Amino acid sequence: MPDPVQSQKEMLTELSPMEHLLLQHEVEQFLYKEADLLDRRLYQDWLNLLTDDIYYWMPIRRTTTGRNTDSEFTKMGDMAFFDDNKDFLEMRIKKISAGNAWSEDPPSRTRHFVSNVKITSVTDTEITLDLNFHLYRTRLDSVEDSWLGRREDKLRRVDGQLMLAQRYIFLEQTLILAQNMSSIF
Repeated sequence: MPDPVQSQKEMLTELSPMEHLLLQHEVEQFLYKEADLLDRRLYQDWLNLLTDDIYYWMPIRRTTTGRNTDSEFTKMGDMAFFDDNKDFLEMRIKKISAGNAWSEDPPSRTRHFVSNVKITSVTDTEITLDLNFHLYRTRLDSVEDSWLGRREDKLRRVDGQLMLAQRYIFLEQTLILAQNMSSIF
């Protein structure tokens, strides 16, 4: 039986340089649009970029010895900062939008940055990405938070449009100093 991961990598290498360049541009424009929607607090528009089966996951990171780096992040099914599907994300957005989230009243001011976007695999309908992110947030008059890390995103083409189907978020921090983590990564 053929290895599906190998097939996805082969499909990526079959793209012509121009096709790869155009796909890279389309993917990056999607990510920039998503960041802009979040920064402008257009959360309903952001939700419209998600597939119905979205999986949004942020494991907890621990400091480990060099020999134990394979256990640096919690595994799926273990404790996580976020382990959400679309229903849960919609509930979070509804709470923020209704003004019922103490952590977002007054609302945070955010800037989402993405960089080093690398397409790692392509199928007929899905594109898997590896990228770096920086989420900067200010609250009230003097509260500042900054999260940096790496994401593994999976985009899916639905009716000709890219949509976010999966997001794995790996923070650099092991100790979160923020008073809350109400922002969308």
